Amino acid sequence: GRILEDLDSLAVLICYSHTWNKELKRSPLSIVTALVDKIDMRKNIIYPDCDIKFTGHVTWVGKTSIEAKMHMSQYHDGAYTDVLDATFVMVARDPENKRAAFINPLKLESPEEDAIFQQGEINKTRRVELSTASLLKVAPTAEERTLIHNLFLNTLDTRTVSFRSRILPPNSVWMEDAKMKGLEICHPQERNIFNRIFGGFLMRKAYELGWANACAFAGCRPTLVAVDDIVFRKPVEIGSLLLLSSQVCYTEGMHIQVRVHTEVLDPLTRQHSTTNVFHFTFRVEKDIPAIVPQSYGGQNTAFYKYCYIIF
Repeated sequence: GRILEDLDSLAVLICYSHTWNKELKRSPLSIVTALVDKIDMRKNIIYPDCDIKFTGHVTWVGKTSIEAKMHMSQYHDGAYTDVLDATFVMVARDPENKRAAFINPLKLESPEEDAIFQQGEINKTRRVELSTASLLKVAPTAEERTLIHNLFLNTLDTRTVSFRSRILPPNSVWMEDAKMKGLEICHPQERNIFNRIFGGFLMRKAYELGWANACAFAGCRPTLVAVDDIVFRKPVEIGSLLLLSSQVCYTEGMHIQVRVHTEVLDPLTRQHSTTNVFHFTFRVEKDIPAIVPQSYGGQNTAFYKYCYIIF
Protein backbone atom coordinates (compact mmCIF):
# COMPACT_ATOMS: atom_id res chain seq x y z
CA GLY A 1 0.00 0.00 0.00
CA ARG A 2 2.80 2.44 0.81
CA ILE A 3 4.43 1.59 -2.52
CA LEU A 4 1.25 2.74 -4.30
CA GLU A 5 1.57 6.05 -2.49
CA ASP A 6 5.22 6.39 -3.55
CA LEU A 7 4.37 5.60 -7.18
CA ASP A 8 1.72 8.30 -7.24
CA SER A 9 4.14 10.86 -5.81
CA LEU A 10 6.84 9.89 -8.32
CA ALA A 11 4.43 10.12 -11.27
CA VAL A 12 3.52 13.68 -10.28
CA LEU A 13 7.20 14.60 -9.84
CA ILE A 14 8.08 13.20 -13.28
CA CYS A 15 5.33 15.21 -14.94
CA TYR A 16 6.34 18.39 -13.11
CA SER A 17 9.89 17.92 -14.41
CA HIS A 18 8.50 17.72 -17.95
CA THR A 19 6.53 20.98 -17.55
CA TRP A 20 9.33 22.81 -15.70
CA ASN A 21 9.84 26.43 -16.78
CA LYS A 22 13.42 27.68 -16.45
CA GLU A 23 12.44 31.35 -16.26
CA LEU A 24 9.81 30.79 -13.58
CA LYS A 25 11.98 28.16 -11.88
CA ARG A 26 8.89 26.05 -11.40
CA SER A 27 6.08 24.44 -13.37
CA PRO A 28 3.29 26.86 -14.31
CA LEU A 29 0.75 24.01 -14.23
CA SER A 30 -0.99 21.90 -11.62
CA ILE A 31 -0.60 18.15 -12.17
CA VAL A 32 -3.19 15.70 -10.82
CA THR A 33 -3.61 11.95 -11.21
CA ALA A 34 -6.28 10.98 -13.73
CA LEU A 35 -5.93 7.19 -13.67
CA VAL A 36 -3.63 4.27 -13.10
CA ASP A 37 -3.50 2.39 -16.38
CA LYS A 38 -1.71 -0.73 -15.20
CA ILE A 39 0.61 -2.08 -12.52
CA ASP A 40 2.27 -5.42 -13.30
CA MET A 41 4.17 -7.37 -10.68
CA ARG A 42 7.35 -9.01 -11.94
CA LYS A 43 8.25 -10.39 -8.53
CA ASN A 44 5.86 -11.39 -5.77
CA ILE A 45 8.26 -11.09 -2.84
CA ILE A 46 9.16 -7.61 -1.54
CA TYR A 47 11.69 -7.72 1.29
CA PRO A 48 11.05 -5.31 4.20
CA ASP A 49 14.75 -4.72 4.95
CA CYS A 50 16.27 -4.23 1.47
CA ASP A 51 16.73 -0.98 -0.45
CA ILE A 52 14.14 -0.07 -3.07
CA LYS A 53 14.82 2.04 -6.15
CA PHE A 54 12.21 3.82 -8.30
CA THR A 55 12.88 5.08 -11.82
CA GLY A 56 10.51 6.57 -14.37
CA HIS A 57 10.05 8.84 -17.36
CA VAL A 58 7.40 10.46 -19.52
CA THR A 59 6.35 8.07 -22.31
CA TRP A 60 3.55 9.98 -24.04
CA VAL A 61 2.11 13.50 -24.08
CA GLY A 62 -1.28 14.59 -25.40
CA LYS A 63 -2.83 18.04 -25.39
CA THR A 64 -3.62 18.14 -21.69
CA SER A 65 -2.53 14.72 -20.38
CA ILE A 66 0.76 12.93 -19.75
CA GLU A 67 1.56 9.23 -19.46
CA ALA A 68 4.38 8.30 -17.09
CA LYS A 69 5.87 4.83 -16.85
CA MET A 70 7.74 3.78 -13.72
CA HIS A 71 9.81 0.79 -12.62
CA MET A 72 10.60 -0.44 -9.16
CA SER A 73 13.57 -2.65 -8.31
CA GLN A 74 14.96 -3.98 -5.03
CA TYR A 75 18.50 -4.74 -3.93
CA HIS A 76 18.88 -8.37 -2.83
CA ASP A 77 21.69 -10.91 -3.04
CA GLY A 78 24.12 -8.29 -4.32
CA ALA A 79 22.07 -6.93 -7.23
CA TYR A 80 18.93 -4.97 -8.11
CA THR A 81 16.10 -7.05 -9.57
CA ASP A 82 12.88 -5.77 -11.19
CA VAL A 83 9.81 -5.89 -8.97
CA LEU A 84 7.03 -4.05 -10.82
CA ASP A 85 6.11 -1.80 -13.75
CA ALA A 86 3.48 0.93 -13.44
CA THR A 87 1.78 3.24 -15.92
CA PHE A 88 0.04 6.39 -14.67
CA VAL A 89 -1.87 9.02 -16.65
CA MET A 90 -1.79 12.56 -15.27
CA VAL A 91 -3.68 15.66 -16.38
CA ALA A 92 -2.64 19.32 -16.29
CA ARG A 93 -4.76 22.09 -14.82
CA ASP A 94 -4.40 25.86 -14.88
CA PRO A 95 -3.82 26.80 -11.22
CA GLU A 96 -5.74 30.05 -11.71
CA ASN A 97 -9.07 28.68 -12.97
CA LYS A 98 -8.65 24.89 -12.53
CA ARG A 99 -9.45 24.27 -16.20
CA ALA A 100 -7.52 21.89 -18.44
CA ALA A 101 -4.18 23.33 -19.55
CA PHE A 102 -2.05 22.56 -22.59
CA ILE A 103 1.23 20.72 -22.07
CA ASN A 104 4.48 21.21 -23.96
CA PRO A 105 4.95 18.36 -26.46
CA LEU A 106 7.46 15.55 -26.10
CA LYS A 107 10.54 15.73 -28.32
CA LEU A 108 11.57 12.32 -29.70
CA GLU A 109 15.26 11.89 -30.42
CA SER A 110 15.72 8.21 -31.23
CA PRO A 111 13.86 5.25 -32.79
CA GLU A 112 13.56 3.74 -29.31
CA GLU A 113 11.82 6.85 -27.99
CA ASP A 114 9.54 6.90 -31.03
CA ALA A 115 8.52 3.28 -30.33
CA ILE A 116 7.78 4.13 -26.69
CA PHE A 117 5.64 7.10 -27.78
CA GLN A 118 3.71 4.94 -30.26
CA GLN A 119 2.96 2.49 -27.47
CA GLY A 120 1.54 5.42 -25.52
CA GLU A 121 -0.74 6.20 -28.47
CA ILE A 122 -1.90 2.58 -28.47
CA ASN A 123 -2.60 2.78 -24.74
CA LYS A 124 -4.68 5.92 -25.27
CA THR A 125 -6.73 4.26 -28.03
CA ARG A 126 -7.32 1.21 -25.83
CA ARG A 127 -8.53 3.38 -22.95
CA VAL A 128 -10.97 5.20 -25.24
CA GLU A 129 -12.32 1.91 -26.61
CA LEU A 130 -12.80 0.51 -23.11
CA SER A 131 -14.64 3.62 -21.95
CA THR A 132 -17.04 3.49 -24.92
CA ALA A 133 -17.67 -0.25 -24.31
CA SER A 134 -18.89 0.34 -20.75
CA LEU A 135 -22.17 -1.33 -19.82
CA LEU A 136 -23.33 2.06 -18.62
CA LYS A 137 -23.26 3.19 -22.27
CA VAL A 138 -23.87 0.12 -24.46
CA ALA A 139 -25.75 -3.16 -24.19
CA PRO A 140 -23.84 -6.37 -23.34
CA THR A 141 -22.59 -8.47 -26.24
CA ALA A 142 -24.04 -11.83 -27.24
CA GLU A 143 -21.04 -13.58 -25.70
CA GLU A 144 -21.59 -11.82 -22.37
CA ARG A 145 -25.31 -12.64 -22.38
CA THR A 146 -24.54 -16.30 -23.06
CA LEU A 147 -22.00 -16.45 -20.23
CA ILE A 148 -24.39 -14.99 -17.66
CA HIS A 149 -27.24 -17.25 -18.77
CA ASN A 150 -25.01 -20.31 -18.43
CA LEU A 151 -24.13 -19.20 -14.89
CA PHE A 152 -27.83 -18.99 -14.15
CA LEU A 153 -28.57 -22.43 -15.60
CA ASN A 154 -25.76 -24.00 -13.55
CA THR A 155 -27.38 -22.75 -10.32
CA LEU A 156 -31.02 -23.37 -11.27
CA ASP A 157 -33.07 -25.63 -9.01
CA THR A 158 -34.60 -28.05 -11.50
CA ARG A 159 -37.34 -29.01 -9.04
CA THR A 160 -38.87 -25.54 -8.87
CA VAL A 161 -37.55 -23.94 -12.09
CA SER A 162 -37.76 -20.47 -10.56
CA PHE A 163 -35.62 -17.35 -10.55
CA ARG A 164 -35.87 -17.25 -6.75
CA SER A 165 -34.81 -20.83 -6.15
CA ARG A 166 -31.09 -21.32 -6.73
CA ILE A 167 -28.63 -24.07 -5.79
CA LEU A 168 -24.98 -23.39 -5.00
CA PRO A 169 -22.71 -25.66 -7.09
CA PRO A 170 -20.06 -27.75 -5.29
CA ASN A 171 -16.87 -25.95 -4.19
CA SER A 172 -18.45 -22.56 -4.76
CA VAL A 173 -19.31 -19.43 -2.77
CA TRP A 174 -22.14 -17.00 -3.40
CA MET A 175 -20.80 -13.64 -4.51
CA GLU A 176 -22.95 -11.98 -1.87
CA ASP A 177 -20.94 -13.79 0.82
CA ALA A 178 -17.56 -12.50 -0.37
CA LYS A 179 -17.77 -8.85 0.64
CA MET A 180 -15.84 -6.69 3.08
CA LYS A 181 -16.41 -3.03 3.89
CA GLY A 182 -14.54 -0.22 5.64
CA LEU A 183 -14.75 3.44 6.57
CA GLU A 184 -12.09 6.15 6.61
CA ILE A 185 -12.40 9.65 8.03
CA CYS A 186 -10.26 11.84 5.77
CA HIS A 187 -7.98 13.82 8.08
CA PRO A 188 -5.97 16.85 6.89
CA GLN A 189 -2.58 15.12 7.30
CA GLU A 190 -3.46 13.08 4.19
CA ARG A 191 -3.98 16.14 1.98
CA ASN A 192 -2.02 17.07 -1.14
CA ILE A 193 -0.88 20.51 -2.25
CA PHE A 194 -4.41 21.26 -3.51
CA ASN A 195 -5.91 20.60 -0.06
CA ARG A 196 -7.62 17.46 -1.31
CA ILE A 197 -6.98 13.93 -0.09
CA PHE A 198 -3.84 12.47 -1.68
CA GLY A 199 -4.67 9.91 -4.37
CA GLY A 200 -1.92 7.59 -3.15
CA PHE A 201 -3.62 7.42 0.25
CA LEU A 202 -6.88 6.35 -1.42
CA MET A 203 -5.04 3.65 -3.36
CA ARG A 204 -3.34 2.36 -0.22
CA LYS A 205 -6.59 2.08 1.72
CA ALA A 206 -8.38 0.39 -1.18
CA TYR A 207 -5.52 -2.07 -1.64
CA GLU A 208 -5.43 -2.95 2.06
CA LEU A 209 -9.17 -3.66 2.11
CA GLY A 210 -8.98 -5.68 -1.10
CA TRP A 211 -6.05 -7.68 0.26
CA ALA A 212 -7.90 -8.36 3.52
CA ASN A 213 -10.96 -9.56 1.61
CA ALA A 214 -8.88 -11.88 -0.57
CA CYS A 215 -7.10 -13.17 2.55
CA ALA A 216 -10.37 -13.93 4.35
CA PHE A 217 -11.90 -15.52 1.25
CA ALA A 218 -8.93 -17.80 0.51
CA GLY A 219 -7.97 -18.53 4.11
CA CYS A 220 -4.31 -17.71 3.45
CA ARG A 221 -2.07 -14.73 2.64
CA PRO A 222 -2.45 -13.62 -0.99
CA THR A 223 0.20 -11.94 -3.10
CA LEU A 224 -0.54 -9.15 -5.57
CA VAL A 225 -0.26 -10.01 -9.26
CA ALA A 226 -1.62 -6.90 -10.98
CA VAL A 227 -3.47 -3.63 -10.45
CA ASP A 228 -5.73 -2.63 -13.31
CA ASP A 229 -7.78 0.43 -14.23
CA ILE A 230 -7.90 2.89 -11.34
CA VAL A 231 -9.92 5.92 -12.42
CA PHE A 232 -10.06 9.02 -10.22
CA ARG A 233 -13.60 10.20 -10.89
CA LYS A 234 -13.93 12.84 -8.19
CA PRO A 235 -11.60 14.52 -5.67
CA VAL A 236 -12.06 13.72 -1.99
CA GLU A 237 -12.33 16.68 0.34
CA ILE A 238 -10.76 16.90 3.81
CA GLY A 239 -13.21 15.75 6.47
CA SER A 240 -15.10 13.46 4.10
CA LEU A 241 -16.50 10.11 5.19
CA LEU A 242 -14.94 7.66 2.75
CA LEU A 243 -16.85 4.38 2.40
CA LEU A 244 -14.95 1.44 0.92
CA SER A 245 -16.62 -1.75 -0.28
CA SER A 246 -14.65 -4.72 -1.63
CA GLN A 247 -16.13 -7.63 -3.55
CA VAL A 248 -14.55 -10.85 -4.79
CA CYS A 249 -15.97 -10.84 -8.30
CA TYR A 250 -14.05 -13.61 -10.08
CA THR A 251 -11.86 -16.60 -9.23
CA GLU A 252 -9.95 -19.02 -11.39
CA GLY A 253 -7.53 -21.64 -10.14
CA MET A 254 -5.27 -19.87 -7.65
CA HIS A 255 -6.21 -16.35 -8.73
CA ILE A 256 -8.69 -13.94 -7.13
CA GLN A 257 -10.09 -10.78 -8.70
CA VAL A 258 -11.24 -8.17 -6.18
CA ARG A 259 -13.17 -5.01 -6.99
CA VAL A 260 -13.05 -2.15 -4.49
CA HIS A 261 -15.58 0.65 -4.80
CA THR A 262 -15.01 3.89 -2.88
CA GLU A 263 -17.54 6.64 -2.36
CA VAL A 264 -17.92 9.77 -0.29
CA LEU A 265 -20.86 10.23 2.03
CA ASP A 266 -21.96 13.80 2.69
CA PRO A 267 -23.32 13.67 6.27
CA LEU A 268 -25.38 16.83 5.75
CA THR A 269 -27.21 15.81 2.57
CA ARG A 270 -26.72 12.00 2.95
CA GLN A 271 -25.73 11.85 -0.70
CA HIS A 272 -23.24 9.23 -1.95
CA SER A 273 -20.73 10.07 -4.70
CA THR A 274 -18.42 7.51 -6.31
CA THR A 275 -14.78 8.58 -6.23
CA ASN A 276 -12.86 5.51 -7.43
CA VAL A 277 -13.21 1.93 -8.63
CA PHE A 278 -10.21 -0.36 -8.12
CA HIS A 279 -9.41 -3.80 -9.55
CA PHE A 280 -6.80 -6.01 -7.90
CA THR A 281 -5.67 -9.48 -8.94
CA PHE A 282 -4.19 -11.70 -6.22
CA ARG A 283 -2.65 -15.16 -6.23
CA VAL A 284 -2.66 -17.75 -3.45
CA GLU A 285 -0.83 -21.06 -3.09
CA LYS A 286 -3.89 -23.28 -3.24
CA ASP A 287 -7.02 -23.79 -5.31
CA ILE A 288 -9.93 -21.68 -4.13
CA PRO A 289 -13.73 -21.94 -4.49
CA ALA A 290 -15.48 -20.51 -7.52
CA ILE A 291 -17.45 -17.31 -7.03
CA VAL A 292 -21.05 -17.51 -8.22
CA PRO A 293 -23.58 -14.65 -8.62
CA GLN A 294 -26.94 -15.31 -7.01
CA SER A 295 -29.01 -12.56 -8.60
CA TYR A 296 -29.90 -12.81 -12.28
CA GLY A 297 -31.85 -9.61 -12.89
CA GLY A 298 -31.50 -5.86 -12.81
CA GLN A 299 -28.33 -4.05 -11.85
CA ASN A 300 -26.64 -7.08 -10.35
CA THR A 301 -26.71 -8.82 -13.70
CA ALA A 302 -24.97 -5.85 -15.30
CA PHE A 303 -22.35 -5.88 -12.56
CA TYR A 304 -21.52 -9.54 -13.10
CA LYS A 305 -21.18 -8.95 -16.82
CA TYR A 306 -18.85 -6.07 -16.03
CA CYS A 307 -16.73 -8.39 -13.91
CA TYR A 308 -16.47 -10.66 -16.93
CA ILE A 309 -15.35 -7.80 -19.18
CA ILE A 310 -12.40 -7.16 -16.85
CA PHE A 311 -10.99 -10.55 -17.68
